[in-house]
Amino acid sequence: MLYKFARFVVLIILYPLYRIKVIGKENIPNKGPVLICSNHISNFDPPVVGITSPRDIYFMAKGELFEKKFLGGLLTRIHAFPVKRGLADRNALRNGLKILEEGNTLGLFPEGTRSKTGEIGEPLAGAGFFALRSEAEVIPCAIIGPYKKFKPLTVIYGKPINMEKYRSKKTSAKEMADAIMQEIKNLKENYQNQ
Repeated sequence: MLYKFARFVVLIILYPLYRIKVIGKENIPNKGPVLICSNHISNFDPPVVGITSPRDIYFMAKGELFEKKFLGGLLTRIHAFPVKRGLADRNALRNGLKILEEGNTLGLFPEGTRSKTGEIGEPLAGAGFFALRSEAEVIPCAIIGPYKKFKPLTVIYGKPINMEKYRSKKTSAKEMADAIMQEIKNLKENYQNQ
C-alpha cells in the first residue's frame, strides 16, 4: 500500500520537474520474473525507474541506510532491501533470487555506483549472477540525462535480452554483466544518434 502511495507522490513531482519521456515501456512483460538493469547517473535513478515501469520494482539499497530503524522500516515497505557494498553479500543475493523466483521485478544498477561523468562504466558481476541464476526476462534500461529542472530526461527500456544463448554456453557472471551493459550502451547510443 505504501509503495503505491509513494510511487504516486514521486510521479507527480518528478514527471513535470524533469519532463520525463519514456520509450519502450511495452518491452516489460506484464507477468513473470523480470530483471531491469539500468545505467546509474543520479540518486534519483531508482525512483525514476520505479515510476516509469508499469510493474512494482524491488531495489537493493546500501546497507547503511537500514541501520536507522525508522528509515530501514520505511525502505523495506517501499520494496528496498539491504546490500553490503564492496563484498559478495550472500544475503542480498539470496533475497534478490527469492524476489525473482516469486515472479516479481528486481531493479539493478550493474555499475554498483553512480557515474560522476554520466558515461556508462564497468559493471560488477551481480547483474550477471541474477540473469544467469534465475528464469527472469532481462530488460536493459538507459537513463539519458542530465537531471536538470524542466529539461527533458529520457528513460528507454529495450527488448528482453535473449538469455538462452548465454545460459546454454556457461557464460560467467562477469561476462553476462558485460553483455547487459553493452545492451544499455547500445540503447543510449541508438537514441542519441536518432
